[in-house]
Amino acid sequence: MISWTRASWRQKPILQQPTYSDLAELKKVEDELRKYPPLVFAGEVRKLKADLAKVSRGEAFLLQGGDCAESFAEFNANNIRDMFKVMLQMAVVLTFAGGCPVVKVGRLAGQFAKPRSSDFEEVDGVKLPSYRGDIINDNEFTSSARIPDPHRMLKAYNQSAATMNLLRAFARGGLADLHQVHKWNLGFIKESALGDKYKHLADKITETLAFMEACGITSENTPMINETVVYTSHESLLLPYEEALTREDSLTGDWYDCSAHMLWIGDRTRNVDGAHVEFLRGVKNPIGIKAGPTTTTEDLIKLIETLNPENEAGRINIIVRMGADKIESEFPKLVRAVKEAKKEVLWSIDPMHGNTIKASNNYKTRDFNEVLREVKGFFKVHEEEGTYPGGVHLEMTGQDVTECIGGAQDITEEKLACRYHTQCDPRLNAKQALELAFLIAESLKSAHKRRFGK
Repeated sequence: MISWTRASWRQKPILQQPTYSDLAELKKVEDELRKYPPLVFAGEVRKLKADLAKVSRGEAFLLQGGDCAESFAEFNANNIRDMFKVMLQMAVVLTFAGGCPVVKVGRLAGQFAKPRSSDFEEVDGVKLPSYRGDIINDNEFTSSARIPDPHRMLKAYNQSAATMNLLRAFARGGLADLHQVHKWNLGFIKESALGDKYKHLADKITETLAFMEACGITSENTPMINETVVYTSHESLLLPYEEALTREDSLTGDWYDCSAHMLWIGDRTRNVDGAHVEFLRGVKNPIGIKAGPTTTTEDLIKLIETLNPENEAGRINIIVRMGADKIESEFPKLVRAVKEAKKEVLWSIDPMHGNTIKASNNYKTRDFNEVLREVKGFFKVHEEEGTYPGGVHLEMTGQDVTECIGGAQDITEEKLACRYHTQCDPRLNAKQALELAFLIAESLKSAHKRRFGK
């Protein structure tokens, strides 16, 4: 193994990278990014790692969610606010149901790059380079739009910085007050066709908040009721950008990728001898590993050992994405191998990517019922194996889009065209995401009870 530096990945084979025509201009942009302030701080990353260590012990639950790919065109304060709100709504439901804290990690403030199955796409006989996310090129299907432009990294940084500022303001400025979040949930319950199940849990939350107020515990005198923390994450895909934002911590001498609190490595770039693994093994951030049906037990153990040689709790989040039909047959092999090797990991479920289908009207979509079925299969496997289902990882939005079929709203294939706004993969809308939180709440409660016997 070569000695790690933040640039040592450049000596390794690499996949899913754009080909920039002007390397001198690329270097100029990288040099400029190196001078920019970090988007997150080492102390925040260490706090997240400690929180994720609690998740791996069954003392908390991870809620990770957000856009499939952030967009320059749809960047505005309302969209960030709405994503923040739906994550808080889901977290309140899961906290009260599961009886444990929820660690909130957004797929935002940096989720601009997307891996693609092909380097090219063809429309009506015209073949152009694939769209790889706004940090690289434009989604418009023209030759000029699809040329990779390194200056887009600067725009992605500036948008991420503005998003981080707003998230911190929301988290500490009163929008996260438990009483306010609960009022949003009451509005959802009033509209929901599932009624009684949601109302029962809402009534319990109301009673608890009233009891706390009677005891003198209020938003005014207890910051924990009025404030929260939302961490950020994205796929560590465009390595020139990641390297430029990697900084040495002045307190510890350790290296941190300061583009986000958590980074993950995708199913297409998890080659243990590749550039992406080489880069991530040297930074101290928590690392997610996407694990799909093609992930072997040998590969997974080797990845864990490479990325976490000290077997540190809170460092590795294995994000499982098998598909509803394969979760119960393929996933147990990975759980057993990791358990037998005594590796410290957090298990979370991505029920979106393995359940992507093409509707009859040619829209790419996901079926809410299949998403739920994979989540339930994930919980079932952990129950059978005596391990802890640590979290859920969702592509979702705070907007009222129609990109995934099913759910209480009963979005049909015919309705997909109404508000299909995604630039890449279909997302759960705000109501579907919150509905999913209610539906898995009981599974979380049972898992927590098995863990601690109460």
